[in-house]
Amino acid sequence: MALRVIGAGLGRTGTMSLKVALEKLLGGKCYHMYEVFEHLETDVPAWHDAALGKPVNWEKLFEGYVAAVDWPAGAYWQEISAVYPDALILLSSRDPEKWWDSASTTIFPSIQEISAEIHKPWHDMIYGMMESRFVSDLNDKEACIAAFNRHNENARKNAPASRFLEWQPGDGWEPICKALNLPVPDEPFPHVNSKEEFLERIRKRKEEREAANA
Repeated sequence: MALRVIGAGLGRTGTMSLKVALEKLLGGKCYHMYEVFEHLETDVPAWHDAALGKPVNWEKLFEGYVAAVDWPAGAYWQEISAVYPDALILLSSRDPEKWWDSASTTIFPSIQEISAEIHKPWHDMIYGMMESRFVSDLNDKEACIAAFNRHNENARKNAPASRFLEWQPGDGWEPICKALNLPVPDEPFPHVNSKEEFLERIRKRKEEREAANA
């Protein structure tokens, strides 16, 4: 099994909705940051190697998956697409200001709460990725938006036009299905993991941790 879609888009560009959609369209699993959480011992070292510029066995990492979206895969779309030359490169994007509003209230605070003492491998992996492929200061709005725009422009310029699709959440099924030569499902495009849903999930996790430590 080989990847058929490689997501070049960064987190909070509709990637969880894309994961659900691609799994339906392709009939297989789509790699997402949540998969890293489920395979910490094997996947975190691989992504840390990627951040350090070391070789990564991408075929082993993505064994059993038909697509990959979201961070960390989106940060390394060029390396991954070289291993899967027939895969569609899908750049999920959105208005930079709206992206910042979402990222700065959801994933960025979550990343900054990661303790280097308690979760050193995860901390080193995620910060290594940000420093090498994005920006180190996740509180700097101007720098983050500039990095977001720079990342997207790099994909637009360097992905082969014959296998590149830029997509925004409001575009729905049609562009993706056309690029993959697949029929459009007779159902609404999934919309999951909104900012409100993300924050509610974080709130519940915090309450669970506080209850466990009480």
